[in-house]
Parts: sequence; C-alpha cells; structure tokens
Amino acid sequence: MKHTRKRWFGTGAAVLLTASLVAGCGGGAGGATQGASDTKAPAAKPFEGKTLNLVTANHPWGDAIKPLLPEFEAATGMKVTVQGLFEDQLTQKLTVQFTSGSATPDVFMYRPLQEGKLFYKNGWVQPLDEYVKKDAAYDFNDFSKSAVGSATVDGKLAGIPIITEQEILYYRKDLLKQAGIEVPKTLDELVAAAKKLHDPSKEMYGFVARGQRSPLVTQVSSFLYSEGGDFTKGDQASINTPEAIKAFTTYGTLLKDYGPPGVLNMSWPQAIGIFAQGKVAFYTDANSIYQNATDKEKSKIADQVGFAVFPAGKAGSKPYNITSWGLAMNAKAANKDAAWEFIKWATSKEIVLKTQQKGNPGPRASVWEKPEGTTGFPAELVPIIKESAKGGVDHDRPVVISVGEARDAVGEIVQKIITGEGNVQETADKANKTLQAIIDKDKTK
Repeated sequence: MKHTRKRWFGTGAAVLLTASLVAGCGGGAGGATQGASDTKAPAAKPFEGKTLNLVTANHPWGDAIKPLLPEFEAATGMKVTVQGLFEDQLTQKLTVQFTSGSATPDVFMYRPLQEGKLFYKNGWVQPLDEYVKKDAAYDFNDFSKSAVGSATVDGKLAGIPIITEQEILYYRKDLLKQAGIEVPKTLDELVAAAKKLHDPSKEMYGFVARGQRSPLVTQVSSFLYSEGGDFTKGDQASINTPEAIKAFTTYGTLLKDYGPPGVLNMSWPQAIGIFAQGKVAFYTDANSIYQNATDKEKSKIADQVGFAVFPAGKAGSKPYNITSWGLAMNAKAANKDAAWEFIKWATSKEIVLKTQQKGNPGPRASVWEKPEGTTGFPAELVPIIKESAKGGVDHDRPVVISVGEARDAVGEIVQKIITGEGNVQETADKANKTLQAIIDKDKTK
C-alpha cells in the first residue's frame, strides 16, 4: 500500500518468516561434560543451533517485533532470520514458495481473510488446534472469539491472530458542535447529519469512504451486517436480498449525494486523506488507520477528530471485528516444534503487550484491560475499540478462495448506485449469480 504512512492493520507489507531450522554443530539436548573435568557445561537451550526463517509484511507489527527477537534468541538458542515484503509481493512470494513444496519460510505473516482459505485448501498451512492446547499458560481463551473466527477455515485453526481491526465512524467534533448535531447512533441519523453538513460550494462534504470497486467491499460489509444481511447464508450467495440492497444503497447514496468528487477512485489512503484535509464531516473505515487523521504533521484537523461505534442499522450495530494479519506455520516446516515456539512467544501476553504499546491492536482481551496496554492509542479511541471488539462479525468480505472475483462482484453493485446507472436489483441479481458460481467452484477444489 503506497502511502505516506504504513497502515496499521489490514494494508501493510508482509514480512516473510522462513526458518530452515537446520541444527548447528554446537548444540546438544542435555548438556556436555568438559573432558575429564567434573564441571558440566550449562544445559543446552531447547533449540540451540537451529535457524528459523520468518517472513513478515512491511508493517508496523514487523517493525515492533524485530527489536524483540534477540530476547527470543537468547531464551531458545535459536537464530531468527527475517525477510520483509510489501503486501503486493507477499501473496505472490508465498504462493511460489509453497507451490514448489518449499520447507521455508517456517513462519509467515498472512492475511487470513484474503489468503487463508486458499492456503489452507492447498495444504500449505499447518493447523494449530493441537498446539494451542499444549501449554495452559498460553491461555488461548484470552484471544477474541471473532479474531479466532477470522483465522479458522473449515473448523480448523489456520493461524494465530496478531492484528485486529474493527470498522468505526470518524467525525469532525467541531462541525457537529457548531451545527448542534449529536454523534449519529444509527445509519439513518448518519445520512441525515451528512446531508445537513454537506456544502460543496465551500468544499465541505458530508461523507467519504472507499469507492473503488474492490476496496469498498470490506467497508460496506458493516452496513450489510447492521441491516441483518451477509454476503452468504450457508452455501448460498445473498448479495441480492432486501437487506443487502438496503445496505448497499445507503453506502452508495452517501457517496453519491454527499461525497467529494472522485470517490470512485478512492481507496482508504485517498478517503482518509481528504478527511484529514478538513473537507469532510464523516468517514467510516478501520480503526487501525486513525493516525492518518490524528497526526498533526499530516492532518489539518488532528485536534478535532472524533471516534464513534459504527452506527446501528435494522439489526443493530454490527461492524466487522476481524483478524487482518496473523502468523501461520508452513505445513512442510522442517521443525514444527521450533516454529510453534516462535509463534507462541510472538503471540504471548507479554509480547502482545509490547507490540500493542507500539500501536498494533492485538487480539488478547487481557492486554486491552491493562492500562499499559492502551498507551499506544488515543484515550478517546480506546473505549470505542473495546466496545467494537465485544461482538461484531469475523469477516469483512466473502469468505471464498477466489476473493478478488467475489469482491469485484459485490463492488459492482455499489458502484452502480454511486453512479446512478442501471437497475440496482438487476445488477445485484447478476452479481449474486457470479458469487454463487464462485462458491460452487470452491466445493470442487
């Protein structure tokens, strides 16, 4: 993702963790005697002489974990080599490696909702269900249920969550105060408030969000869930239902009637960029990218940014609450115990606290409950994150193997609404057939 700032959750680069895990000459399992002397050498560390190959995204989590690696290496005797990749290179790199049957990387960052199903179906990731049960102190029950749901494929744990995010409402505190408008608690109130504050003659727009066909899908998802819909119901596509049409129409109409020019070309960097320029009253997107609006060097309204729980629809407030990045183990890793040792350490309470203090929102409830666990976030945002993480939906796009095709099908419906072209129901019916074909194709793989 090209932007002046790295994205906090869902859009960053990936770091590849590949551990060849080859034993070195100097380690032993139980300590060694020194010649005829009675003095014994210190007991060997559990993975002395092994090398772990790790791939990460070029993401703030990767930046936060790298300075902590010497601590892990000292405790285990393992050497960790790290390769960092940009997001657009990550999937390609991993796919090439795994297709060739490579045992490296041993551990890698991945996006559960983008690549998780593909990687799992192809047998490229090691299910971790038994590993998380081995050590009670690891306390896997401390992980958010929604975060775990994002990383679960066909009932199996394909990876461990490391970065979570939820969709929230960003707003201009000063504009609402001047107009005497309360923070919208429902989608209907959001539409009414956006309409009231929309004044294109003064370059002031009521609402902005992603308008590009594929990127918008993750953000319209919360509108969909809050109206009582979803992309699928069981094995059936459901993007042409009354609930879906209502949700897509609300989102598309907000952008069509109250959005700035050029919304069809906006993904998150462009959308939050115009919000940060002080030209928009309301913006919905991931909480993870908040610093793009609150950094005084990049935002003209840094002191006036408010945060709120996603507005409720007919079914209540149901934002996505997902794992945007996780850690997975290569199914062909040469030393799975060593690979798990790293994953267990990197996702432990202690390390999640340290990475979260750097602004990386983690999946452990206990860390969020500690005052020191929230220091990396604005005080006003913390209760919004906590509230949003209580429930929500564990996916923000159709959960299929061909994610790109599915997102395009959904996005086309919304873009038709934004442009005002064509019959919405007919477009939705056609897109629903496309999505159903994708679902049916998955069953044959």
